[in-house]
Amino acid sequence: MSTQGGQKHSEATKSAAPGRVILVTGMSGAGRSTALKILEDIGYESFDNLPAPLLPALIESVAGDGRAIAVGADTRTRGFAAETMLDTLAGAVCRAGRELHVVFIDCDDDRLQRRYTETRRPHPLAGDGPITDGIRRERRMLSALRDRADLAIDTSALTATALKRLLTGHFALDTGGMRVFVTSFAYRHGVPREADLVFDVRFLENPHYVDRLRERTGCDPEVAAHIGSDADYPSFFERLWQLLELLLPRYEGCGKSYLTIAIGCTGGRHRSVYVAEQLTTKLREAGWQTELAHRDLPPRTVGGPVAGCINSVSIS
Repeated sequence: MSTQGGQKHSEATKSAAPGRVILVTGMSGAGRSTALKILEDIGYESFDNLPAPLLPALIESVAGDGRAIAVGADTRTRGFAAETMLDTLAGAVCRAGRELHVVFIDCDDDRLQRRYTETRRPHPLAGDGPITDGIRRERRMLSALRDRADLAIDTSALTATALKRLLTGHFALDTGGMRVFVTSFAYRHGVPREADLVFDVRFLENPHYVDRLRERTGCDPEVAAHIGSDADYPSFFERLWQLLELLLPRYEGCGKSYLTIAIGCTGGRHRSVYVAEQLTTKLREAGWQTELAHRDLPPRTVGGPVAGCINSVSIS
C-alpha cells in the first residue's frame, strides 16, 4: 500500500497487467468498437466479434505469450449468451493463469436512438420494428452482463478524449500506482457519471455577480483572487485536503487504479474551475499522478483561449 502519493506500488501490481483479459461488451451504438480500438492503441492485442464458442480456445492459445488481450463481444456475436458467457470465459481465463475484467459500454436510450437515426443504420435487434424496440430488447438481454461488469462506462455525454482517459487510467499496462483525474463541472449540465468523489463548491462567493469577472474563468488570476478571498475558502480547502490525504492511500491500497474527483458549481466556469486547479496543484505536489480537465468550459472564452484548460470534442 502506498502512503506517499502513489510513488510506491507493489510488484504484484506491476506483473499483473500483462496477464489481463478484458471483455468489452455493451449496447450497440454506445461506443464498444471505439473502446476496443483505444485498448489496442495502448498495447492490448484485440479481437472483435469472434464466434462466442471460439473465445475460450483463443484465450488459452495466447496464454503463453504473456500479452494482454481485449475481446469484443455483443448481441451481434454468433453464439452470444449473456447468462453463460462470463462463466465460460472465466473458466478459460483461470486455466490460462490470467485475470478477467469486464467492461460494459452503455448509453442513454435517447442518445442511442439518435445515433442510429443520424447514421441511418438499422438496430441489429429491431427487425422491421422501431429502433426503440431493438434497444429495449438488447438492454434486457445484456442486463446480466452489466450487473457483473467490473467497470460500466456511460458514453451519453462522454467525449472521445474522456473515454480514452478512463480506459487508459484503469487499464494502462505500464502501471505505476493509482492515477487521479480532477474535473470541474456545471451542475446545470449534470454530475459527471464517472465521478468517484463529488464536491459541491456553490457555497463560495460567485464571481458571476461581479461585472468585470463574469466573462472570465477560474483560471484568471483576478477571479482566483476573488474566490480565494472568501472567508471560508481556506478552512474548506484545508479540510478537503485532509479528507483526501486519508482516502487516497486507502483507495490505492484496495487496488483501485484510477480515481475521478469532480468539483461542481452552478455554471462550471469560476468556482469549480479555481478549486479544481488548486486541488490538482496540491495533488501533484504530494506526488500523485494527476490529470485535470474543465468539462463545461467552452473551447474559447472572451479574450482568447483559457490557459491551462483542457477541452475536447464529442464522441461519435
